[in-house]
Amino acid sequence: MDFGLDDKTALVTGGAGRIGSEDCRILAAEGAEVVVLDVDEDGAKEVADEIEEDGGDAIAVECDLTDRDRVAETVEDLQDETGGVDVLVNNAGMVDAVGRAGDLSEDLWDRDMEINLTGTYNITREIFPNMCERGWGRVISMSSMAGAFGGYGQLSYSTTKAGLIGFGKTLALEGAPEGVTSNVITPSIVVGDLADLPPEQIDNINEHWADIARATPMGNLGREEDVSNLIAYLASEQASYITGQVIGVTGGVDLFTY
Repeated sequence: MDFGLDDKTALVTGGAGRIGSEDCRILAAEGAEVVVLDVDEDGAKEVADEIEEDGGDAIAVECDLTDRDRVAETVEDLQDETGGVDVLVNNAGMVDAVGRAGDLSEDLWDRDMEINLTGTYNITREIFPNMCERGWGRVISMSSMAGAFGGYGQLSYSTTKAGLIGFGKTLALEGAPEGVTSNVITPSIVVGDLADLPPEQIDNINEHWADIARATPMGNLGREEDVSNLIAYLASEQASYITGQVIGVTGGVDLFTY
C-alpha cells in the first residue's frame, strides 16, 4: 500500500531513541523526508546517516524542547528549508521517574512536566498552525498505558502522559475543519528483541516486565516496530478520517481477563 508520504516532511521528536529512531526509519522508508530531532545531536546524526545510507532522506537537528526560543527558531528554519512540517510525531519524553504522591522528588515532577508535556506543547504550537494554514497535517502523540490507566509509583510520568491524551484530542477538534488530524498512541512495554523471550527469562532482566508479559493475552511484550507501523499508517493519506483517537498497542494487556 502506498501511504502517500513521498512529498511529505515528517518530524520525530526524540528521534534518536529506540522508538523514535524506528519511527524515523519507517517514515523514511515510506518516502517522507524525515527530520530526526533530539537533544542528543550525535544520536540524531547517527539515525539520519543510517537512513541516508539506506536510500532515504533525513536530516538531523539538535534541539532542546524545553527551550521555547530555540524551538521557535528551529521550526522557522525547517519551514524555510522544507516548506513546512506535514507530520509531527511527539515522541520525546522521560520515563525513568519513580515515586508515589508522598515521596516523588519535586525536581523529577518539574522535569517531567517540562519535557513530557510542556516540551510537546512548545514544538506543536510552532508547527500546528502552519499545518492548518496549508490544509493538511498529521499530529501523532506518544502517550502510554500509564497515561490511560495510571501507573503505580509513576505519578509524574502517568500525569504527563494523561495530559497528552487531552492535548491530542483538543488538537483533533481544532484541526478537523482544516484537514489536520491528531491521534494518540498508548503503548505497553516495548523491549525490542527481548519480546521474543518467555516471561521466566525476562524475570532475570526485569521482574516488572515479566509480570506484564504474563498478564498479556498475546503472551509477549511489544517491539518498536509494533508502534512505528501504526505511526506510519496514521501519518498516511489513508488515515484522513481518523482523528481524536487513543489507540493502544498493548497485546491485549489492557483487556479485562479472569
